[in-house]
Amino acid sequence: MLSLINHGFGKISRLLSKIFLFVYNIMIIDKSFSKSELVEIINELNLRITHSHADNKKELQDKIIEHVKKKNIKIDDNNMFNIKTRDGLIFFLTNKNPKKTLNIKEKQQVMRIAKNIINYAKRGYCIEFSTYDNFKDLCDDIDFIKQFGDIPSCRRACRLMNKDEQVRANRFIPLISPQVQRQLDEKKILKQKYSPHIIIKHSTPDNKIIVTFD
Repeated sequence: MLSLINHGFGKISRLLSKIFLFVYNIMIIDKSFSKSELVEIINELNLRITHSHADNKKELQDKIIEHVKKKNIKIDDNNMFNIKTRDGLIFFLTNKNPKKTLNIKEKQQVMRIAKNIINYAKRGYCIEFSTYDNFKDLCDDIDFIKQFGDIPSCRRACRLMNKDEQVRANRFIPLISPQVQRQLDEKKILKQKYSPHIIIKHSTPDNKIIVTFD
């Protein structure tokens, strides 16, 4: 119980800190954004920020912060991050990067959990035939890996779990970064465009269809 209370106070403290920084016009870009990702954000949103390859991460952060201090900045709202306003940009940059990066050991652990969940689904959604002792442990695992939605096996695990009769509809929604979501959308469009389909034509008195046999 004490740990839950401390966790709750921790969340409140972080929220109050962000409100304080926002009110006093102090912005801190979350450290989870890499230099290359900051460059990608500048280019994708078409921000009027002059930068070069010689800029390090700290210099890029400072340039973005100075630019965002302006009240009427222009943002190309047709962007993959779905950022439409200055406030939206501030919120995005001051929160944790949705494109989470894992080291090899962490990724192996996440993929192992996803595999266990997929096996549970493939074996008829039966706990007895899985590596789990109870349904709660299973849900805890899927809640953990859904934040790594850029990994295909995690997306598949979430999709299969949402088909489980014991799960409320679409409870497990994988967190997918804007970059990966754009790739998935493009693949979906290409698949629809080039997938084989049947065209049915109906004859009319003026346009009869004649079938001949050799």
